[in-house]
Amino acid sequence: MNKIAIIVTNHQTLGNRGKKTGLWLRELTDFYHEVKDEFEVDIISPKAEKVPIDPRSLPAALINGRTRHYYLDKNIQRQLDQPLTPGQVKAADYAAIYFTGGHGTMWDFPDNEELQRMTANIYEKGGVVGAVCHGPSGLLNVRLSDGSPLLAGHLATGFSDLEEKLLGLYKDIPFSLQHEMKERGAHVQIAQLPLESCVIESGRLITGQNPASAAGVGEKMREQLNDIERYA
Repeated sequence: MNKIAIIVTNHQTLGNRGKKTGLWLRELTDFYHEVKDEFEVDIISPKAEKVPIDPRSLPAALINGRTRHYYLDKNIQRQLDQPLTPGQVKAADYAAIYFTGGHGTMWDFPDNEELQRMTANIYEKGGVVGAVCHGPSGLLNVRLSDGSPLLAGHLATGFSDLEEKLLGLYKDIPFSLQHEMKERGAHVQIAQLPLESCVIESGRLITGQNPASAAGVGEKMREQLNDIERYA
């Protein structure tokens, strides 16, 4: 149970204007840095296909030496080239699950029933669920064994409509993540300033608003998992 499942997208096209998307690199590397010393990590995607990196996430991220270090790490490269799929793993092997972002997640996360079952299983057995930026799209259709949405009643956050509009991408997305989270019963909280870190801890659900929030989600998840183990 000393393992965390990191979920990443396989989808690489954004809207109908020929733009590219994929995994937002920092949302993997910042989180990984916070948990790697205490937990094993498996990178899992909806399909057994090489994980695309959003090209917009590369220039700024690679200026950062830590991000560059993990991006070039052979183990991470191997897992991004040949990710596991939900059908190849067992939810019982993981203490937590973390959904990375990148716009691609809005296409291949919400309706993946295997990921939904895996997430509900981990959560209902006392595990921790985390997501950042567009990653909460993977939580939208997760239902617990009593039929209620996982998000219902939780404080949570995700990439906001304002941030989409500031990036000029609101017309390219298939839905408003902020709106859909509210529709599932989440009490959505957004930072006062766009693109600044915002991490919300609501029981065993931890969400971050944007790329700047990934490290905070990792830190909070590590703390929670250590507390769970300490008092088990």
